[in-house]
Amino acid sequence: MAVKVVVLGSGYAGSGAVTHIEEELRGDADVTWISDTDTHLVLHEVHRCIRDPSVQEKISIPVHEIKQPSTSFIQDTVVDIDTEARTVELAESSPVAYDYLLVGLGSQTAFFGIDGLEEYAHTLNCLDDALGIHDAVKQAAREASERDPAQVVIGGAGLSGIQTAGEVAEFRDERHAPLDIHLVEGLDEVLPNSDPELQGALRSHLEARDVNVLCGEFIKKVDDETIYIGDDERVAYDVLIWTGGITGRDCLHDMDVAKDERNHRLHSEMTFRTEDERVFAIGDCALVDQPGDEPAPPTAQSAWQAAAVAAENLARVVRNQPLQTWTHTDKGTVVSVGEKAVAHDVLGLPFNTFGGLPANVLKKVIATRWIADVTGFRRAIKAWPDM
Repeated sequence: MAVKVVVLGSGYAGSGAVTHIEEELRGDADVTWISDTDTHLVLHEVHRCIRDPSVQEKISIPVHEIKQPSTSFIQDTVVDIDTEARTVELAESSPVAYDYLLVGLGSQTAFFGIDGLEEYAHTLNCLDDALGIHDAVKQAAREASERDPAQVVIGGAGLSGIQTAGEVAEFRDERHAPLDIHLVEGLDEVLPNSDPELQGALRSHLEARDVNVLCGEFIKKVDDETIYIGDDERVAYDVLIWTGGITGRDCLHDMDVAKDERNHRLHSEMTFRTEDERVFAIGDCALVDQPGDEPAPPTAQSAWQAAAVAAENLARVVRNQPLQTWTHTDKGTVVSVGEKAVAHDVLGLPFNTFGGLPANVLKKVIATRWIADVTGFRRAIKAWPDM
């Protein structure tokens, strides 16, 4: 009987792993791919749909364009993983048995117990979220005026928050919409824990787009019309978007492997193997060991790199070969602020942080290269103008 390999998730980790597993195993195992959606979303470009919903056609890739015909696909939601029985429990389908499992389920939004935040805020985890933000911003603008502009607040000034603020600013400027935009970050600067030169460049781009940047105080609570920041600041809002953190998916909470007690992300070794020798974990759902004290970053770049090595290790374990270890290589950062972009520490260039046309082109190259990797150049070329 053929070895059963099951891959969970259709994000960067899952989609990338499937393509490499198919190459590595070449018929040596039965591969089953499970995801709650039948498309792969180029998530680091989903903010584009806040301004222009038509971009969804360029960044939503059907799984049948990614997988080989020999790989089975099941569209369903994972509700539990039974490591003793070696089965994946699904919401609507029969349990799926595995010999080896690769968990690449991504993450969900963390609300950190902030009163009212989950109830009132939009999130940005999927295409429907981006389209919902577009509709909410559009409706708020319709109901506003130049004398009484609508207030759009983005909580969290990481990559998603900065890029969201940039797209809302583009929406405002293209449509002459009466909108005020606020970006709130509890830590002392945008893109926390990054290089100060990059932080300064991003703040300059945001402020040039008339985004009000508020750093240094955390959101304490939210009600249906007001955000309470720190001890005494209040910001009224019409649209609230929260991009402030991630946590593990609910289906991992009771999984019998070592995980972080607070966020339920799975601990995995530098080989991507968890404490269960038949279960591997990559991407945002995992805390992948790395040299030093910090795990691999929960970024698209990291997931892309990890997918190939994780796939090779699954093939190796099927063939009873020693596993390879993986170390994340930071290839730099490129962040879009609307139509502009800022690049930092990329390609070994002598100038560390730069914007302008080179950064804009680099941002497009990164997005379209990934699309080409998982589907082919035809779709990538079509996507180029909107990236």
